[in-house]
Amino acid sequence: MLPVRIHSLGLDTTSNQPVVLLKEEAGLRILPIWIGQPEATAILIAIEGVEPPRPMTHDLLLAVLVASGLTLDRVEITRLEDATFYAALVLHGTSGVITVDSRPSDSIALAVRAGCPILVADEIMDTAGIVPDDDAEQEVERFRDFLDSVDPEDFASS
Repeated sequence: MLPVRIHSLGLDTTSNQPVVLLKEEAGLRILPIWIGQPEATAILIAIEGVEPPRPMTHDLLLAVLVASGLTLDRVEITRLEDATFYAALVLHGTSGVITVDSRPSDSIALAVRAGCPILVADEIMDTAGIVPDDDAEQEVERFRDFLDSVDPEDFASS
């Protein structure tokens, strides 16, 4: 498993769908994962440290985990099948380690809130990771500029 961090979050200019870019911490590769608008909003709110007046779904789930005596140790992007990514929440409690199947977007939204590591299976990065060229790096910079100027409400469905 390779540790990654959120490199950027933005909109795919072709499909107008949100995409999160995960960059390996000890390398150059970036893993793009297309996600839904609600999950993009949840990730963006957490990245920006926005405190909603009422808990959002991911805040609620994290609060339930903590109240149940569980901690989110890490998120693992575990496999890629038919262009669909799969992930797992790795929880720790008094009874040991518990692994729960999850969508990557929900896992990432929880990881940002919990401040836990995000890991990607080596074979996924080998298969779907990309090394950005200069044009791709410029696109990433545009994503960063977008992230700096976007409001979480921009991702809300119409």
